[in-house]
Amino acid sequence: MAGACVMLAACAQIPTSGPSTEAALDAARAPGAAAVQVVDIDARVSRELAQNRRQRLFSELPPAVGAAEFIVGAGDGVEVSIWEAPPAMLFSGTGLLEVPLGAAATSRATVLPEQVVDAQGFITVPFAGRVPAAGRSARAIQADIVARLRGRAHQPEAVVRVVRNASSVVTVVGEVVTNLRLPLTPSGERLLDALAAAGGARQPVNKTMLQLTRGSEHLSLPLDRVIRDPQQNVRLSAGDVITAISQPSSFTALGATGKNEEIPFEAQGITLAQALARAGGLLDTRSDAQGVFIFRYEPQNALEWPRRPEFMTAEGLVPVVYRLDLRNPASFFVMQGFAVRDKDVLYVSNAPLSEVQKFLNLVFSLTFPVLNLVR
Repeated sequence: MAGACVMLAACAQIPTSGPSTEAALDAARAPGAAAVQVVDIDARVSRELAQNRRQRLFSELPPAVGAAEFIVGAGDGVEVSIWEAPPAMLFSGTGLLEVPLGAAATSRATVLPEQVVDAQGFITVPFAGRVPAAGRSARAIQADIVARLRGRAHQPEAVVRVVRNASSVVTVVGEVVTNLRLPLTPSGERLLDALAAAGGARQPVNKTMLQLTRGSEHLSLPLDRVIRDPQQNVRLSAGDVITAISQPSSFTALGATGKNEEIPFEAQGITLAQALARAGGLLDTRSDAQGVFIFRYEPQNALEWPRRPEFMTAEGLVPVVYRLDLRNPASFFVMQGFAVRDKDVLYVSNAPLSEVQKFLNLVFSLTFPVLNLVR
């Protein structure tokens, strides 16, 4: 009787780091736990998750407006120069600045004072009237001015030069040395040009995300991806907003792993294989290779679930338990393509034999002193 009491006491005192594999699966599959989805990780699941959560690339955005030729906008300062072949009919003795073209020049350039493109997008040219400028290239404005002066001026020619760019700018903010508004030039600045003009990112390349907002769209990519892939170093468009984000990502390792702690990872993400390695791998003396779990909240459309979700968070997320069986050699290939997400919980359950061993150790530690006293 005393032995039975000792055994029962030992059972109640067995320490554990979490549920066993069967306990975790039974709890999730029980009728009362229909809120939790249990999904075995295989090649299909890994592929579908990757496709549904694929990051859109910067190169998929609409092409930058005005990337091939500078486009004038409201607020820009422009300078208009007009030539008229002699004998000048309109711009001789106008009182405007006249610039001789060489010592033996037979014509003069009349340079109009700098003027700002108004809110309606117009500039004013004498004898040509209000000329639309916003949304047009300098070459198009020149052609329009010449067409308006033809028949009034003698063989007119015009040159339009943007002397102050106030409309074609991009904004760089976030984890950069200097937040700034960068004026664009006809050379066509690219994403990394703007980042360099802001002094670069404050955080290391592998810990920085770049968010590009263009119109109503905003996309994010790791900075090192933009550096490695020239196609993502896209030309910028007026009004673009570039945000450098240093948002540390991490997962939590629990159970029969080499270390139980929160483990940070880089902006470009890591796979389950890398996560297990960073957690110290599975403990040979404790772990159940069939009981590698990832606990995560997923969007409702992330997968075709084994059963209809009966519970979702206020954000519309479904609680999911992903399970990997490392006794299957194919799993070592699968986990190289399964991405670990920020705030994931990686749990490795104890093997049944480990629980038995702990039980026996506890029994012996309780019975040996009793036997020694009896003797």
